[in-house]
Amino acid sequence: MSLNKRVDATVRLSIFPLIFLGYILLEIAVFILVGDAIGVLPTLGLILLSGVVGIGLMRVQGFGMIARMRTEQAAGRVPGREVLHGFMILLAGILLLLPGFVTDILGLLLFIPAVRDGAWNLLKNKLTVVTNVRGFRGRRAPADRVVDLDDEEFHRTEPRASDGKPGSSPWIQHDDDRRD
Repeated sequence: MSLNKRVDATVRLSIFPLIFLGYILLEIAVFILVGDAIGVLPTLGLILLSGVVGIGLMRVQGFGMIARMRTEQAAGRVPGREVLHGFMILLAGILLLLPGFVTDILGLLLFIPAVRDGAWNLLKNKLTVVTNVRGFRGRRAPADRVVDLDDEEFHRTEPRASDGKPGSSPWIQHDDDRRD
């Protein structure tokens, strides 16, 4: 790695603590402004209410998103848009659970489908969605490997001992001279 790339990466990493500090200061300032305008108890009530609303919205929209993912998968299409929307719904719920009015506003914005569609339009060419060809149902046996027998067609080649002693099952492989 060249010196310029190291300096560039270091500068980018040193910005994150500043952004986090700015976010904390912004949340504190908004808390003070809202608390001054409506009082302390209503402010705390709004914070608790936003958490409850976040859980409810995440549950309702999340289950709907899972159903849409399954529909896309069943139709043989890659559910890339639905996966990103599902991630944004989860992020929105987490943002609403965090105490703070700025995170609540961001969380509520992510619950709006038009905002999620805008994010999808910005990110769809930059993301790669990798899917499992088998889907959610697992691997099925090919039709030529399935043997369907009636009761009359099935019979055992070795009789089972009636005493039930070990070694009497035809399904166990033995290392003695009974194998031919």
